[in-house]
Amino acid sequence: MRDEIKVLEIKSMEPKILEELAELLVSVVEDGASVGFLPPLSIEKAREYWSDVLQPGIMLWIANINESIVGTVQLHLAMKPNASHRAEIAKLMVDQQYRRNGIAKLLMETAESRARAEGRSLLVLDTRSGDPSNLLYRSLGYIEAGRIPKYAKSSDGNLDETTFYYKEI
Repeated sequence: MRDEIKVLEIKSMEPKILEELAELLVSVVEDGASVGFLPPLSIEKAREYWSDVLQPGIMLWIANINESIVGTVQLHLAMKPNASHRAEIAKLMVDQQYRRNGIAKLLMETAESRARAEGRSLLVLDTRSGDPSNLLYRSLGYIEAGRIPKYAKSSDGNLDETTFYYKEI
């Protein structure tokens, strides 16, 4: 990849960012990603999701190339008193035409670094079993904690198995 990847933390949802994140979400859902939505996902529903995403304890980063969003990830800090040591990685997405260029890894490393800065020592995440994301998470040192069958519905109506991972940082 020739163009520079810039990872930026988003602290307020500007209209251009909202629109690009909505388009990214629609695109990855249409491509079959298991990120909590099913196709067809309307751009309105995607905008609605992103407009409410920034809440206390939720951090959001985007990966930019040439001023366009090509990826995103979230870090959700556990807010309960007995969970102040952990956080969850959520909604890692990379535009399909930019995959396999290190963007997901860079986003994950950014989220992990922030988790450490926030005093978190345990990260958790889940993903559909068999998806390419499983290879990424294992390559980054995440350990499979278990699988739950029939956890998430897919676009064809099947109920897919989900794999849960953790990483001590």
